[in-house]
Amino acid sequence: QVQLVESGGGLVQAGGSLRLSCAASGRTFSRYAMGWFRQAPGKEREFVSTISGNGLSTDYADSVKGRFAISRDNAKNTVYLQMSSLKPEDTAVYYCAAGVYGRANRDYDDWGQGTQVTVSS
Repeated sequence: QVQLVESGGGLVQAGGSLRLSCAASGRTFSRYAMGWFRQAPGKEREFVSTISGNGLSTDYADSVKGRFAISRDNAKNTVYLQMSSLKPEDTAVYYCAAGVYGRANRDYDDWGQGTQVTVSS
């Protein structure tokens, strides 16, 4: 089991940027793919991005492609989500998750508590 703690959320104006971080416990961080998901009020949790254990493979939802960038530092047991050109529709609670490389919620076994991102127009 992996414990995950997200940070970096907040309030930002449309067009602005934020960087989310997710710190993981344990010594086997590099074995896990790491994903970012988000859930807006009244909506289901949706895939945002994922990165393989070695960092060589990444995937993005179409809605964030070209604006968000995922990265990881296995020496620091941390995964990042750099978000740029933010839009009001990016407003959601963002979750990081550890599991296998994929876009489905079921691909991930361990989840963080979430961090709120609010984009004002």
